[in-house]
Amino acid sequence: MKKIIALTLTSLLSSTAYAAPETYVIDSSHSMPRFEYSHFGYSLQLSRFDTITGKITIDRAEKSGSVDVTIDAKSVNTGSTLFNSHIQGEDFFDTAKYPAITFKSSKVKFDGDKVAAVEGDLTVKGITKPVTLTVNSFLCMPHPMVKKEACGVTATTQVKRSDFNMGKYAPYVGDEVTLTIPVESVKL
Repeated sequence: MKKIIALTLTSLLSSTAYAAPETYVIDSSHSMPRFEYSHFGYSLQLSRFDTITGKITIDRAEKSGSVDVTIDAKSVNTGSTLFNSHIQGEDFFDTAKYPAITFKSSKVKFDGDKVAAVEGDLTVKGITKPVTLTVNSFLCMPHPMVKKEACGVTATTQVKRSDFNMGKYAPYVGDEVTLTIPVESVKL
């Protein structure tokens, strides 16, 4: 009888080590991607997008996952209504024709138990380029307000505007853009 109980406990404990992938939905009220670039060398300009949606799947046992993010390009927020309209024009985001910016992962890299980088395809203005998002912070824990498991991550990458047919005024307005994506997500 003791052997049966021991075998049952061993079986239960070993099966929990192989947990299934967990899926999290992005909380758009706490996730605002931002971008910064040099403005004539005078200053670094910082703008953001107010609307983001998507899902993150993590399989900690297998050290794998996926990220699927959509940013509403029309939600660009520069702090100026006039500049918001300008940057949504054909020379830049061309939101009338390309209303969404997307990122779809091809590989999630772990360092121990934490996500360290995410490789994938960034699509801006209908042009897709491979990028690597470097994860600067990563934390999963029970969310004190919603009483569900939640994960937060802040990731960065650098891209060139000209690679996405948005290079007007370069090099005076910096061609290199730092994209930062802070995301909070809640488990389904």
